[in-house]
Amino acid sequence: MAANGQRRSRQDDESPSNPNKKRKANKNPEKNLLFNLNSCSKSKDLSAALALYDAAVASNEVRLNQQHFQTLLYLCSASISDPCLQTLAVERGYQIFDRMVTSGLTLNEATVTSVARLASAKGDGDYAFEIVKDFASVGGTSIPRLRTYAPALLCFCERLEAEKGYEVEEHMEAAGIALEEAEISALLKASAATSRENKVYRYLHKLRESVGCVCEETSKVIEDWFCGEKAGEVSSDGIGSDVEMLREAVLRNGGGWHGRGWVGEGKWIVKKGNVSSTGRCLSCNEQLACVDTNEVETQKFVDSLVALAMERKAKMNSSETKVDFSEFQDWLEKHGDYEAIVDGANIGLYQQNFADGGFSLSQLEGVVNELYHKSGDKKWPLILLHKKRVRTLLENPTHRNLVDEWINNGVLYATPPGFNDDWYWLYAAAKLKCLLVTNDEMRDHIFELLSNSFFQKWKERHQVRYTFTKGNLKLEMPPPFSVVIQESEKGSWHVPVASQNNESSRTWMCISRRSVLDSLKINGKLETSENGDSS
Repeated sequence: MAANGQRRSRQDDESPSNPNKKRKANKNPEKNLLFNLNSCSKSKDLSAALALYDAAVASNEVRLNQQHFQTLLYLCSASISDPCLQTLAVERGYQIFDRMVTSGLTLNEATVTSVARLASAKGDGDYAFEIVKDFASVGGTSIPRLRTYAPALLCFCERLEAEKGYEVEEHMEAAGIALEEAEISALLKASAATSRENKVYRYLHKLRESVGCVCEETSKVIEDWFCGEKAGEVSSDGIGSDVEMLREAVLRNGGGWHGRGWVGEGKWIVKKGNVSSTGRCLSCNEQLACVDTNEVETQKFVDSLVALAMERKAKMNSSETKVDFSEFQDWLEKHGDYEAIVDGANIGLYQQNFADGGFSLSQLEGVVNELYHKSGDKKWPLILLHKKRVRTLLENPTHRNLVDEWINNGVLYATPPGFNDDWYWLYAAAKLKCLLVTNDEMRDHIFELLSNSFFQKWKERHQVRYTFTKGNLKLEMPPPFSVVIQESEKGSWHVPVASQNNESSRTWMCISRRSVLDSLKINGKLETSENGDSS
C-alpha cells in the first residue's frame, strides 16, 4: 500500500494539472517573456510587446537575450507600414536596438535587417547602409542577404540619391548578392529621374537578364522613361549606323540583344499590343528571337563538362578500362554535322515500367525518323547510348540490322563503361549548339556547373520533350521566341508584361523610334504613347 501511495504521489506531481508543477515551470522569466513576445508578434500587437519589454527592464529580474531583442525589433519593423504606428515603431525600435548593442549581444542578419528597415522608414538611408556594411565587415556564419541591403537601396532611390544607390549595388555585387526586379526597377526609376541615360540602359539589360516578364509597376517606369523628354535626346553616337556590327553582336550574344548602347535618334513611340504565336510583334511586325546562351557562357559550360569527365577518368580504379573522353571529342569533331542529339536510354525506357516492359527500340526509331523528316537538310540525329545497352541490342536478331545500320552511318555512338552517358549527350548538344531530345529534368549535380539562369535559358532554347500516346509520337519543340525583354539591332525594344492570362493575350510594350517605325510595316491600330500623348 505504501508503495502504491508513493507511486500515486509521483504521478500527481507529474500531472499537467498539478498547480505546484505549473508554478515551478513558470519560474523561468526569460522563457515566459519570449513566449509572450512571440504571441504578440503573431498577432502584430506592438503596444503589448512594448509593455512587456518595459516591464521586464523595470523589474531587473529578466536577462534579455538575443531572441528577445530580435523578436521586438522584427515587430517594430513590421509595424512601420501602419501610419498610426510608424513613429512609435521607429523611436522605440531605435531605443531597443541601442540597449541591445550596449548589452554586448551579437547581431545577426535578422536583427540588422529589422534595424535597416526602421532607418529606411525614417528616411535615413545612410544609417541603413552603414549598419549593413559594419555587419558584413565582421564576417561569421550570419551574413547579409538581399533583404538586408534592400532598405538602404530603396530608400536612396526613393529620395533620388542615385549615386548612393549605385554604391549599395556595388557592395551587394561584391558580396555575391543578385538584385531582383523591385531593386532593379527602383534603380532604373532613380536613374531616369536624374537623367542618367547610360544607367537606364544598363538597368534595362539587368531586367532582361534577371526577369522574364516585368510587373505592371516596372512597365510604367519603363514607359515613363521612353515617353520623357530626356529619352528623345539620347543619340546613338554613331553606333546605329554600323548595322553589321550590331547584327554580329546580337548573334554573338545568342540573339535578342546587342548591348552596344542606344541606337538611332529622335522621339520614341511606345505601343502596347500583342505578339503572334510565332513571335511576330503585331505592333511593328518585327520577329522576336528565341534567345540562346552567349558564346562565353556556352564555352564555359562545355569546358566544365570536359573537366568533369576527365576527373572521373582519374578516379577510375585499375580494374576498369580507362577510356579518355577526348576520344569522343575527336569523334564528334569528325562527324559533328548534327542538328539534334538523342538521349537513347531516356526514350527507349519511356513508359516501360510494366510487367513485360523493357527497352523499346521502336520508340527510339520513331523519334529518330521523325527528327530526320523534320530536318530541312534531311540530316540524321545522333543517338547516344551506353555500350552495354548497345551490346544487348546487337545480340537480339530482331534489332541487330537496325542498330548496325545506325552505327555504320554515324547515327549511334556507344558511350563507354564507367562514364555517365548524360555527360556525352549534354556535351554534344552544347558543343554543336543543336537540339537535345530528352525528358530528363537534368537536376543532377552535373547540371549545376553554371548558374541556374544560364541552364534554364539553355534548356528552353535546346531541349525537345516528347510523349507517346497510344503509340503516337509527339515532339514538343522549343518555343519560337523567348518571353523576355528584347533589344533589336534596329534599336527597338520589346518588353513583356506579367499576366495571368494565356500567352496569346499577353501585353507587350513595343518601343521604337519614328525612323524605325517608318521602315517597318505596322499591323493594326493599337494603343500608343508618344512622349505622354496618345496617337
